[in-house]
Amino acid sequence: MEAAKILIDGQWRDADAESTFHAENPATGEKLAIAFPVSKWTDCDLALEAASKAAKELRNLSHEAIATFLETYAANIESAADGLVAAAREETALPIAPRLKDVELPRTTNQLRQAAAAAREESWKRATLDLERNIRSYFAPIGPVVVFGPNNFPFAFNGISGGDFAAAIAVGNPVIAKAHPLHPNTSRLLAEQALRAVQSTGFPTGAVQMLYAVSNENGLKLVSDPRVGAVGFTGSKGAGLHLKRAAEDAGKPIYLEMSSINPVIFLPGALADEQERLARELVDSCLAGAGQFCTSPNLVVLWEGPATEVFLAFVARAFGERSSHALLSSTGRKQLHAGVTALIDASAELVTGGNPVEGAAVRYENTLLRASAKQFLVRPHELQREVFGNVTMALTVANLSELEAVLDKLEGNLTGTIYSSKTSADDEIYNAIEPLLREKVGRLLNDKMPTGVAVSPAMNHGGPYPATSHPGFTSVGIPGSLTRFAMLQSYDGVREDRLPPILRDKISNPNAWRSIDGAWVKG
Repeated sequence: MEAAKILIDGQWRDADAESTFHAENPATGEKLAIAFPVSKWTDCDLALEAASKAAKELRNLSHEAIATFLETYAANIESAADGLVAAAREETALPIAPRLKDVELPRTTNQLRQAAAAAREESWKRATLDLERNIRSYFAPIGPVVVFGPNNFPFAFNGISGGDFAAAIAVGNPVIAKAHPLHPNTSRLLAEQALRAVQSTGFPTGAVQMLYAVSNENGLKLVSDPRVGAVGFTGSKGAGLHLKRAAEDAGKPIYLEMSSINPVIFLPGALADEQERLARELVDSCLAGAGQFCTSPNLVVLWEGPATEVFLAFVARAFGERSSHALLSSTGRKQLHAGVTALIDASAELVTGGNPVEGAAVRYENTLLRASAKQFLVRPHELQREVFGNVTMALTVANLSELEAVLDKLEGNLTGTIYSSKTSADDEIYNAIEPLLREKVGRLLNDKMPTGVAVSPAMNHGGPYPATSHPGFTSVGIPGSLTRFAMLQSYDGVREDRLPPILRDKISNPNAWRSIDGAWVKG
């Protein structure tokens, strides 16, 4: 069968391929029919050339034209929803309803429309006019952005439709998307709708391009190419760090979302009367999407005592009774099992699960492990290993000092959660540990599970290393996520008619900061 074509400079064309690959259906274990190309460097070079040309065209394009493209693309996705959802279901085994059709696809189109709104109102540019000194600055496009999408969100984080794509385009950058090999056909169908939007709005043809796969060598070469402005990546820590070294050696900013165990801490008062309800909340969170969320709780911290034992018994029973959902791939299951084995080797006790499920579907037993704070403090690095899937580890502490010591050893995470008593019973412990946890996580939660990331301007989907490569940026939340793909430009003494319109004295901009008589005012 002829391999699928790649999208280069507004055209579907045959790849210069070194090999091909097939996705699999995790629900059946079957290899899917369409072959997809692994591109040689020739294809990367063509995409970079077209993106460089498009970057110049985008500089002269109005923010209204950028917003119109994003909105048109969102509408095209909605019109093709049934086919997209069916393809994503086949490639990921994620349920059509509510996950794909009712949650993730609407989230994706919402992100695109929020990015369009941000492009129009321009607050992300942070225009600053020092009128006394005639110095002005704002954020402007950085240039072609390479986006690597992850395996677990075929729409909302896809390289050709997700948050990184929307942010980069809204700023005015062309995007070269690298599709994830677990859902290439879904990516192809999304790219078809993106191309329709390009054609109907007159958007630069090189602004939206897609390759399915490249070798590791060419991936490193791509992110370090002089024509690249920045890189967005969501995926494993191992792959992310390889790309990070290559990009940074070439002076290219790269934004990585890589690894998080998302600790959930239950203080004694929280479990005093509600062990079963809270255990059910935890189980629902840990097993949602077979645990294949970057915000899934991989570490649960509890006070030693009878209430904790009742709580863990309920969790173990629920893990054993609930049917495990198909994982995203057989490779992912192997990595999951290796992670469980490594945790056991590092002294964790297996409570339930711990084995692949027999049968054609790619499934793994819902798995609960446990360890004590004393064991954790002996091998903190090994016992906070991320295991991506339906696995979590309970960690028991004897007192506040042990909990503080555990928090001191935590690596950076996307989220951290504290459940506490509805009375003031836990306030003293909370006040002691909150500052310790706060500095280790991007998003701090109280009395709610961390799964799910709202597309809100106040959201931070980031955190200290190794959750991400930079603690000052978020991959979700508009307009905050846009400045990752922008560069700060300053104009000193430049004549009025030579300034970008947003920086001129006579143009009213409600989002610009101006110095007037020594005071800074907005508007």
